[in-house]
Amino acid sequence: MLIGDLSRRTGVSTRALRHYEDQGLLRPERDTSGYRRYDEHDITRVAQIRTMLAAGMNTAAICRFLDCARSEEDGVRLEMCPDLRAQLDALQERLESESRRIRVTQERLGALTGC
Repeated sequence: MLIGDLSRRTGVSTRALRHYEDQGLLRPERDTSGYRRYDEHDITRVAQIRTMLAAGMNTAAICRFLDCARSEEDGVRLEMCPDLRAQLDALQERLESESRRIRVTQERLGALTGC
């Protein structure tokens, strides 16, 4: 399938698909005319990439750990290894820290507005 077909089937823009390719996340074949050719596996791969992005992982981490992603009936899961566990723990800590910062800011705003 061509990039436009993959875009329609996954709901991901062609620009994003090209970005995923630039980052090494997708590796389409090229036909004799130079057009990108994707297969059914790439639909699953895009779903895995999008799930990992939505969980807060950056493309460098996804590139490193994409082979740990498994698609199942109820979604995508990751097979854990020590490096991946450390990466996800660091992400979780960053999110918790940001959450604390937001709560403090909300409290300060509430104090200023009397709410």
